[in-house]
Amino acid sequence: MTTAAEAMVAATARLRAAGVRDPARDARVLLAHAARIEAARVTLIAPEDLEPEIEERFDQLISLRAVRVPVSHLLGERDFYGRRFKISRDVLDPRPETETLIEAALTQNFSDVLDLGTGSGAILVTLLAENPQATGLGVDLSEAACLQASANAVLHRVDGRADIRQSDWFSAVTGRFDLIVSNPPYIAADEMSALEDEVRKHEPEMALTDGGDGLSAYRAIARGAPRHLTPGGRLMVEIGATQGASVARILSEAGLSGVQILPDLDRRDRVVTARLGEEMRD
Repeated sequence: MTTAAEAMVAATARLRAAGVRDPARDARVLLAHAARIEAARVTLIAPEDLEPEIEERFDQLISLRAVRVPVSHLLGERDFYGRRFKISRDVLDPRPETETLIEAALTQNFSDVLDLGTGSGAILVTLLAENPQATGLGVDLSEAACLQASANAVLHRVDGRADIRQSDWFSAVTGRFDLIVSNPPYIAADEMSALEDEVRKHEPEMALTDGGDGLSAYRAIARGAPRHLTPGGRLMVEIGATQGASVARILSEAGLSGVQILPDLDRRDRVVTARLGEEMRD
């Protein structure tokens, strides 16, 4: 029989040969998943022989990871802002840099929030969980994404305050909101080939790129936001690291004021915010 430690060493070597970025970490996490234990307990079982069914599950998981299926897809979940979200290949994985958008949004007083392109619902659900008095609407063009967002709203017990709808940006949106947030597809078509296989081959293309210059989503959001923000309400969008000036200009040209570019923890431009002035009320 094979001990857990021996299995992890072999799996790490296999993943390293496949070009996986952090093979030891992934081997540990996947062994924990196969053994149905917390990752922190893997060290405790290292000297023990693996049961055949655990060894088989682990081998299957490593085989999938070796062809660059993301760990989150193998686990079916991803941590984001202190909560665990169910995810699938139908939605974009919540990423740590998106927490910059959450932090910025939570500095605002809002009672209703609109999340455009909600995907897994991680942004909307987090904001509602952090602000128990707020209600929110999340929209996405993908029906599968809407189902995933709805499931996460139930999981984190905000479903009574969250409305999830299928919509092409603002097409099914009515009313005005104190806060509009979005992490739209911002990767330009000519940048797609440079993405890691985990992203390019396993995450939904429509959530990654607009098929053009990476800015068309911001143009659509800027056109619609003034009709759906309350006077003084805020728009906050996540951006790619080189898009700050371009997105700021798009929002300014739409008549929004107070445009700011906020950095993430790595000091890269990550969020652009703007406000609807009282003079734009119609």
